[in-house]
Amino acid sequence: MKTVRINGKQLPSIGLGTWHMGDQIGQRPQELAALQAGISAGASVIDTAEMYGNGRSEKLVGESISNMQRDSLYLISKVLPENASAKRLPQRLDRSLMALGTDYLDLYLLHWRGTIPLSETVQALEDAKQAGKIRGWGVSNFDVADLQELLSVPHGENVSANEVLFNLQNRGPLFDLLPWQQQHQLPLIAYSPIAQGDQLGGQLRQNKILQTIALAHQTSVFTIMLAWVVDHQQVLAIPQTSQRQHALVNVAAGKIQLTDQERRQLAAAFPTPTRKEPLAVL
Repeated sequence: MKTVRINGKQLPSIGLGTWHMGDQIGQRPQELAALQAGISAGASVIDTAEMYGNGRSEKLVGESISNMQRDSLYLISKVLPENASAKRLPQRLDRSLMALGTDYLDLYLLHWRGTIPLSETVQALEDAKQAGKIRGWGVSNFDVADLQELLSVPHGENVSANEVLFNLQNRGPLFDLLPWQQQHQLPLIAYSPIAQGDQLGGQLRQNKILQTIALAHQTSVFTIMLAWVVDHQQVLAIPQTSQRQHALVNVAAGKIQLTDQERRQLAAAFPTPTRKEPLAVL
């Protein structure tokens, strides 16, 4: 499987997203089975956030890994911008750790920019790292200008990753953000790496190029869409699914090797933007 190096650790390029998971008690057994199947298949990265279900997603993740070896997993959570102050961040971090049933996070992200100065948030993150409660920290939904500003504050250079929306339909990061991050050796974590919405998914499912490539690899169009995301250097994808079989298929996408011809076909069908686009968010 392709790998990505984040904060000194080599990780499989396909992880597990948990947005919208943990909200419905009736789906809990199914969601637990999906997470555990993905982990068993080789996905060591699990991405969650305090915002997801107001902590219910973190509790679901905690339950799913309760009998697993902690150092075999890479746990990511996120703090809301209004909680990213010197006073509140340690409190919210402890809340997330308790929900997850662990004493440290591998990566803690600022979910998006807010009104609290970046310098204050970065110092709070550095303090959490010194306390041993996180191994590293990063950001989410940051564009190039945000990252440039981040590097200008004390300890801002310690940022370990940036998580943004990136998929075949949302290719804006290809124009400037992904090249900038590659130049600065800053990994990109792609959330929602497969098309969003039934109409969009149906349109892409009918794309002849995607269908041909999927047939060649004996897989689905959506698997090829995911393989395209992680085919880019230093990109880790965190697809979300509540279905056990889908989790297995998603993880397997990290093993697909696109040919040069297939890359050219996809680049022609889904070209890189020719000008700056606002960073897309969901």
